[in-house]
Amino acid sequence: MKIIIKSVLIAAVLSVIISMLPFSAQCDHLTKEVFRLHILADNDTREAQSLKLKVRDAVLKKTEKLYKSADNLSEAIRLTDENLSMIADTAKKTVAKYGCSYPVKAEIKRMYFNTRYYGRVTMPSGFYDALRITIGEGKGHNWWCVMYPSLCVGASADYNELKDRTSDDEYRVMTEDGYEFKFKVIEYFKSFCSLFS
Repeated sequence: MKIIIKSVLIAAVLSVIISMLPFSAQCDHLTKEVFRLHILADNDTREAQSLKLKVRDAVLKKTEKLYKSADNLSEAIRLTDENLSMIADTAKKTVAKYGCSYPVKAEIKRMYFNTRYYGRVTMPSGFYDALRITIGEGKGHNWWCVMYPSLCVGASADYNELKDRTSDDEYRVMTEDGYEFKFKVIEYFKSFCSLFS
């Protein structure tokens, strides 16, 4: 009897995994088309968190037109790399403007993000290229958005740009309801697989 129960459980798990493979492939493909912004506050005090948002606003204003000319992720990364010192200076000046002396570091990193919900868009978990700005110790809560295609700053998020720069299937995965369960399964599966890598 135990063998039958184990066999049924293994079959059920395998059928879920197999049914999720196309969805997982779409999610993995998205991670190779998106450039994200990740800002870490020095700590979790109200002042440090407020400063993080002021840095966010200044950086997004300064880079607003930068990514409009990018046609793909490689170009977005190249443009960021070419303007990294300007981005870092913008963040540093903002920190100083509000009377703080935290060091600021801006860098391009490949980093892991959990499944994130942003307005009506869901970004699947996975490793993404990102502009990371660290304020001070970087031990406070973070803030993130999608810089390419542009989805930063809630109300001004350009969903048309997102639709133009992704396939119909990818856009549907990110914007339609009903995928939450699949996102969680994929996230848990990737976490499980990372234990062996």
